[in-house]
Amino acid sequence: MKNTVVVGAQFGDEGKAKITDLLAHQADFIIRYQGGSNAGHTVVVNDKKYKFHLIPSGILYPNKTCFMGAGVVICPEDFKKEVDEIISQGVSFDQIRKSLRISPLAHITMPYHRAIDGWCEADLGEKKIGTTKKGIGPTYTDKYNRCGIRVEDLFDENLLSDKLDIILPMKNKELQYVYGLKTYTKEEILKICKEYKEIFTPYVCFNWQEIIADAKKNKTVLFEGAQGVMLDIDYGTYPYVTSSNPVAGGAAVGGSMGPLAIQEVIGVFKAYTTRVGEGPFITELNDETGKAIQQIGIEYGVTTGRARRCGWFDAVFAKYSVLVGGLSAAAITKLDVFDSFDEIKLCTGYKNKKTCEIIKQYPTKVATHYNYEPVYERFKGWKTDISQIKKYEDLPEAAKVYLNKLEEILEIPIKIISVGPNRDQTIFK
Repeated sequence: MKNTVVVGAQFGDEGKAKITDLLAHQADFIIRYQGGSNAGHTVVVNDKKYKFHLIPSGILYPNKTCFMGAGVVICPEDFKKEVDEIISQGVSFDQIRKSLRISPLAHITMPYHRAIDGWCEADLGEKKIGTTKKGIGPTYTDKYNRCGIRVEDLFDENLLSDKLDIILPMKNKELQYVYGLKTYTKEEILKICKEYKEIFTPYVCFNWQEIIADAKKNKTVLFEGAQGVMLDIDYGTYPYVTSSNPVAGGAAVGGSMGPLAIQEVIGVFKAYTTRVGEGPFITELNDETGKAIQQIGIEYGVTTGRARRCGWFDAVFAKYSVLVGGLSAAAITKLDVFDSFDEIKLCTGYKNKKTCEIIKQYPTKVATHYNYEPVYERFKGWKTDISQIKKYEDLPEAAKVYLNKLEEILEIPIKIISVGPNRDQTIFK
């Protein structure tokens, strides 16, 4: 296997965790490069579900190194809860401690970040962004405002004390006068940070430069992202986006290896489109077909439990994802959801509702999306169960026609096709 980045190519929730899990079997070193506990990934092994939010899903394999990079923001309470849940499902603490490494450069989500996030969403009312209220945006805000707390700060009490003397007066003014929220004494924050230090001690990797240098020379590396290209802070449906860069370029920065380490970028697409939260969604189906996709696909968010909005595959923004996401190959998931459908639609253009002009290039001005309606090509359904098929050649002809059209539009090869949640329900093309 080449050094590979797995990128969500839609609005997140495309089934990246399963693809990452499959590829992690061939990798030595798995890096989570951005995002925080606002992400949710589900891996199914022998009909047993494992839910991940922060920890790379490669942790299920022994003798792998799983690294949480500098681009990740970590809520210690969520991290501890996730470790405890994985242990309760049969993964030993010794295996986790042996495999998992955390970059000392990763930023920490503090309690006040969550408080600010929740306040902002509530204050926006009907104009809310649709965040998970996990404090991710405020954590990244402090990171780029150069007043964040990093994992390494927890392990130097004098440095942390000096840092808080600078940070805390500013943060308390913000909390009190902007948001009307609880303020913190230095003693309170030091106590919280002491607890966080205990949580991270088994995993923090102060010799990360040595480990990364060795991995670049001698290991097969898998970069694992969260969210998707259309939620990227720069290229997504701004402002209805996340606060980091899920695109492959984000892996080069947040994964601590630089761009030359990346040899393959696999974009994960569902056979249809889903979105959680607010924002435009041109192919959204607010009808019985949309409900059917939601029910058959079990489309509910791993992190929030919110029902996902469902619609047909949007090839307009999918092609845009290939461009800005840096994709060199594709994986198509949940193709089996269409097993009972008579007809499948594929959006290949947008029609302006007023002028009737049809465009095929993705419009980045999100406010204009409500002026468009989808232009569809129709495909015949295959009306048979494909969930146990192991070879591409054995797929129904109608399924091949649909996949071939996707490949033609995306202009990259489809290398992986998922026909069910389990590891063995996968076709390698």
